[in-house]
Amino acid sequence: MMNLPNVIQELVKAKNSFDSAAFAECFAEKAVVFDEGKTHTGRKEIEQWIDRSNKQHQDTLEPVDYDEKEDILSAKVTGSFPGSPLVLKFHLKIVDGKIQNLKVTE
Repeated sequence: MMNLPNVIQELVKAKNSFDSAAFAECFAEKAVVFDEGKTHTGRKEIEQWIDRSNKQHQDTLEPVDYDEKEDILSAKVTGSFPGSPLVLKFHLKIVDGKIQNLKVTE
């Protein structure tokens, strides 16, 4: 098992149990998420974004690699979307155990 920071373990667990509130709790109050060309700012917006994603795609994350120097999690994302499963890169900025910034890329 790769050595993931606690907040990333919590994020993956929340995502895979479709718990939008717990997912949003992994983020700082004023965190920013950039995904699919859209920016979501603040915990409330992040919770709404992931809630929509959960309902729409029922997608789960399976970590496959973690670059500790760059804070990049590569995860296999499986769900009801075209091209599933996909390996996506989650570029993270973690400060004081909370995610400040997340950018999702292919």
